[in-house]
Amino acid sequence: MNDDDWQNKIPIAIQEIFKLCVQLKGTISGEHGIGWVQKRYMNIPFSPIQINIQKEIKKLFDPSNILNPDKMFP
Repeated sequence: MNDDDWQNKIPIAIQEIFKLCVQLKGTISGEHGIGWVQKRYMNIPFSPIQINIQKEIKKLFDPSNILNPDKMFP
């Protein structure tokens, strides 16, 4: 696969896989939770309200943003 195909086709394939996972009643995750790849696809398994709840929980337990700063939520 050339570089252009890699940059353009891989994200589409990942998105299709994550959508299929959700259709099969699963979700997306990485070995240690949501990772860098999954971050951009959070809107597939989670609604904006659910994402906002996650952000608020993060703020509650990490108000200084010292645990994995900016990994998921800025």
